[in-house]
Amino acid sequence: MSDTQPAITLPPCDVDYTKRTDYSEGIDAIKAAHKVVKDVAYTPSLPERGYNNRTLYVDLATLEIREKPVTQQMKDLFIGGRGFGLWHLWNAVTPKTRWNDPENEIIISPGPMGGITQYPGSGKSLVVTLSPQTDIPIDSNVGGYFGPLLKFSGFDALELQGKAERDVILFIDGQKGIIRIEEAPLEPIVSHVLAEVLTRMYAEDEADYPNISVVCTGAAAEHSLIGMLNFTWWDKRRGCVRLKQAGRGGIGTVFRDKKIRALVVRGPVVKGDMNHPVDLETIAQAGIKLHKEIRANDASQCKMRRIGTAHLVEIMDAYDLLPTHNYQFGSGPDTPKIASYIWEARLTQKTVDGCWYGCTMACAKGADGLVLKTGPYKGHMVTVDGPEYENAAGLGSNCGVYDPEAVLELNFYCDTYGICTITYGTLTAFVMECYQRGILNLERTGGLNLTWGNAEADLEMMHQMARGEGFGVIAGRGVKKMKEIFIANGWGDPQLINDIGMEIKGLEYSEYISKESLAQQGGFALTNKGPQHDEAWLIFMDMVNKQIPTFEDKAEALYYFPLFRTWFGLNGFCKLPWNDVEPSDNAQTAEPAKVPEHVKNYLDIFGAQTGIKIDLAELIMQSARVYNFQRVFNIRMGKGLRANDIPPYRSVGPVTREEYESRAERYDKQMLEEIGIDPGGKNIDEKIALTRDYRMARYGMLCDAVYKRRGWTPDGVPTLARLKELGLDVLPEVVEIVQAHGDGPRA
Repeated sequence: MSDTQPAITLPPCDVDYTKRTDYSEGIDAIKAAHKVVKDVAYTPSLPERGYNNRTLYVDLATLEIREKPVTQQMKDLFIGGRGFGLWHLWNAVTPKTRWNDPENEIIISPGPMGGITQYPGSGKSLVVTLSPQTDIPIDSNVGGYFGPLLKFSGFDALELQGKAERDVILFIDGQKGIIRIEEAPLEPIVSHVLAEVLTRMYAEDEADYPNISVVCTGAAAEHSLIGMLNFTWWDKRRGCVRLKQAGRGGIGTVFRDKKIRALVVRGPVVKGDMNHPVDLETIAQAGIKLHKEIRANDASQCKMRRIGTAHLVEIMDAYDLLPTHNYQFGSGPDTPKIASYIWEARLTQKTVDGCWYGCTMACAKGADGLVLKTGPYKGHMVTVDGPEYENAAGLGSNCGVYDPEAVLELNFYCDTYGICTITYGTLTAFVMECYQRGILNLERTGGLNLTWGNAEADLEMMHQMARGEGFGVIAGRGVKKMKEIFIANGWGDPQLINDIGMEIKGLEYSEYISKESLAQQGGFALTNKGPQHDEAWLIFMDMVNKQIPTFEDKAEALYYFPLFRTWFGLNGFCKLPWNDVEPSDNAQTAEPAKVPEHVKNYLDIFGAQTGIKIDLAELIMQSARVYNFQRVFNIRMGKGLRANDIPPYRSVGPVTREEYESRAERYDKQMLEEIGIDPGGKNIDEKIALTRDYRMARYGMLCDAVYKRRGWTPDGVPTLARLKELGLDVLPEVVEIVQAHGDGPRA
């Protein structure tokens, strides 16, 4: 914090804030410095059949605040959530718009199912903007209360455009019907303090805390391209604010570039029927069935209620899939130090811990009582959200950091500084391997000894990022731009740097080894936004269970699963209740990977909410409209073609001698049995080259099969026939873009 800001001491979560004079005085000083620059009245409403049929539009430069209609065409083509975000963004930008241009927007939309309290995992929001990292639309699925409370305050989406002159807070009071823009000169610049301050500042009293949700970011978002957003909810049991993250693609960086300090919504007290569905009883019965299933099966399946996604650590290690030392290896002898039982002992809340009402899956875990050892909050005791699997793997094994307390501290500072944990873990692993191979050294890092496992240097790089100084600024550019910097400076072999830099389209990989799963290589690289596992996680189907052996099988999986998962982001659902708990007899079904009983639940709920009965084919069609629209959007912005779908080789096969030697028996056997070449008498470099040629050729064949199944040209462009099939031919500019890029025959 700057010298002009009042000192605020953040106590542990189990301390009664209302009895801390220094804290309340800090809030009073901050509030007194606010200046209202725009204040408008509006009429709050509750949705009917899941929709309010209006968007709140705010121009931060002109201070324009107005309502925009949600048309029937919007609902038919784009459903909500990610779809609404992409449509609003499409209409706001041009092909020349860059992320830091005023016309770029941030859109938040919860979808028509968002806010259901009867069915687990129904409190999600989708955030969409042009990404500073990829230059194309990024979407991020996030929990917390903001999206549902926005919806229950009267809006299906919030559309933010322009840049404020000074730091501002946008306050939406859904109880009193007020929308206000306030200059906020003294707010703290770290999320965990700011969220607590604003919750207390805008609530009428303690009973009102659960009705407040804050969206904010931290200091690193101002000095990097990898900023993320925190969405809050009030944890009644702990008596403090908790955070969930919209992490990927630098959305927090756009947020701070627009000089938004925070968004605050004050919604009405949540009740179970506020979405006004057509058939609440059907939704309730589907929820009761899943609640019982979670209680009966979770403890023997994924233990989401006890440890969340961190249960995956030792499972991934056992299958050689846990990223270790920048994805060089898939397991390591130190994994037990960060295994799930370590986190199970460290997590302190053994009761329901969900980030929206009614979610009995309750995977939003918190580790209390962490005493920070570094940085501006050294000595403070804090609660950390997580760690989730991605954080344990990315901040932990991928960087060789096996100290649980260090992983938690890295996790905490990522959150409060506003840094995406997945992105930070992957870029740090890249930096550490560059240090290992002499591409970086002490001189180039400004004295940071970024060897494997050096948590102290790792944390200092993050603190530098938050301060906007030193090597932290370079690291904060992300892997893609670091590769460009290192190559331009002549610091190493360009091919090696490109091979080991785990990004595609400018977005860092999430935390799974994909070398032995061709389908997962496509699941990462053939995504619209970049390599995020929320689109297709096919490793076990492909590598372990051998369920999709042919190119056609893999292409079918890479058609169905990305579209099925897209549907969650259109409607406001979390994906975890779909397949992280399963019916006891799911393995006996015809397609257990799809969890057919849960698919039926979603079909039933959608019909009960909206009054529109759909089957699985129509569900997939709803997603396909948005998915193909996003592909065309990427093309409009200068990407979205086959050349943009080529992965870094590290995700496909062994780049270095160490990698090959670590699995030499496996690779030699594959060379003999699959490639048809006897490895005998060949040196390692020859073996690596032969393996590379074979694997990249297979990846090209996978692209051919996937593009054909998706109805795209050999260059990855949706065909005009596919647009007509989806009903997107009613959008003239979409048709023009496809025609301009060659509507050729399928491969």
